[in-house]
Amino acid sequence: MKRIITLTVNNRAGVMNRITGLFMKRQYNIESITVGHAETPDVSRMTFVVNVECETKLEQVIKQLHKQIDVLKVHDVTEQRVVVRELALIKVLTSTPQTRSELFSLIEPFRASVVDVSTSSLTIEVTGNPDKIDALLELVRPFGIKELSRTGVTALTRGTQKNEAEIKPFSIIN
Repeated sequence: MKRIITLTVNNRAGVMNRITGLFMKRQYNIESITVGHAETPDVSRMTFVVNVECETKLEQVIKQLHKQIDVLKVHDVTEQRVVVRELALIKVLTSTPQTRSELFSLIEPFRASVVDVSTSSLTIEVTGNPDKIDALLELVRPFGIKELSRTGVTALTRGTQKNEAEIKPFSIIN
């Protein structure tokens, strides 16, 4: 099962290596990692999507993450109400003006935008949850995807959390 783990860490050299090493020792497959500055310049936020087999192993890793010197906070936000986003850049082959026109009409409902056009391709930028990006990829795949780059999931808990019985967790299963 896939889990979303967020960490707030000191922004120092070697922190990411030590944290990914913990996941590696437990033989977790890291599906995606996003890292960037948090509210203050000396703090970073990391978001991991990991594939775990058993809940007790995940609890052990979370306890070990808490013990790391540069780790300030650790949260498994999978079961919480979260805002989840991912960015994808998709370079699609185009051979005719009609193909370009078809692609423009396909991407419009996804609120995607064209960020580069050449005689043989166009590059689409789309932001949203992974399901949205997967749906767009399926639609443009018949045109021929020349290149694809995805950032991985980043997540924040929503401003208000309801009673656990009312929470409908976000699905990240493809």
